[in-house]
Amino acid sequence: MAALVGMTGCAEVGDAGASATARTRVPAPAAASSAPGSSTPAAPSSATASSPSATPSSLPVSPAPGEGPTPSPSGPPPFSAKIEKVSRDDVRHSWRPGCPVPLSGLRKITMTYWGFDDQAHTGTLVINKKVAEDVASVFGKLYEMRYPIRRMEPVDVYKGSDYDSIDADNTSAFNCRNATGSGSWSNHAYGLAVDLNPRENPYVYANGSHAHRNADAFVDRPLKKPGVINSGDRVVRAFAQIGWGWGGSWSGAKDYQHFSENGR
Repeated sequence: MAALVGMTGCAEVGDAGASATARTRVPAPAAASSAPGSSTPAAPSSATASSPSATPSSLPVSPAPGEGPTPSPSGPPPFSAKIEKVSRDDVRHSWRPGCPVPLSGLRKITMTYWGFDDQAHTGTLVINKKVAEDVASVFGKLYEMRYPIRRMEPVDVYKGSDYDSIDADNTSAFNCRNATGSGSWSNHAYGLAVDLNPRENPYVYANGSHAHRNADAFVDRPLKKPGVINSGDRVVRAFAQIGWGWGGSWSGAKDYQHFSENGR
């Protein structure tokens, strides 16, 4: 039965993708480029694995007409979130037998988010059921502060490819994969981590290099641009209120997109 919540690669340390080839390092840019032009998010698509999308198109993508919640006469709609059980088809590419969390331990949250086009949209996040309500409450706060999110789709839309999901600037959570370079599970494999706006908040290696050319202008911190997360800002504080840590606070490599229950 669905639960309703109503309110107004990413990598861990050494975790950069589903395989050692998922992230290819590129040199750090000599200087950050100027802020990209105004862009609009892709309309969130259905997150069922029974009909995964083709390779995601390049940014920006305009939302489909009529996509997203209906605004109230006085302005944008209030935040809403629906928490439901996950079916095998929902996670055809991202879950398999032997993953550290059973299907019964996952939930999908269908919820409102604020887009880069200053409009409300609806997206889906797959997460561990024990943190679903807490995570939904954080996204409610992000919506209220009008923090923009590019898109929000399960990684199955990208056939389980962490690299492709990140390259599309997709906010996601669950993906059953190992931390790169080790035999240990990523926090994403437990559904206990979220990657938020990975283009604006890239994974940056200790030497300053990163894996996605479309993130060249977002490597340095502090940085005042839409969707960017900085140390101690409202986004970091919102996750901290549920006890989650931020990858941007790590020593050495920085994972600016990454929030997790155990801070790793």
